Amino acid sequence: MRIVCPFCGERELGEFTYLGDAKPQRPAADAGEDAVYDYVYLRDNVAGMMSEHWYHGGGCRSWLKITRNTLTHEISAIEPAAGAGAAKVGA
Repeated sequence: MRIVCPFCGERELGEFTYLGDAKPQRPAADAGEDAVYDYVYLRDNVAGMMSEHWYHGGGCRSWLKITRNTLTHEISAIEPAAGAGAAKVGA
């Protein structure tokens, strides 16, 4: 699998580290214990399109949000993760 970094161009998978599902949102500071438990431990095992966080440690050291089909590994979109300050880039 190759990933097209919006800052460095096309790179091998070995330059990246997979973090996980980009969908879960951190609960508010005053959220109950159940909300925190769900956020930390419960994840969907998606078979199909999924938004994921990846870290480009072997390159520009940017966090990316990648939309990928978990069955075929086809990447349909790549964008800097929130706060990276760049526009969405299509893969």
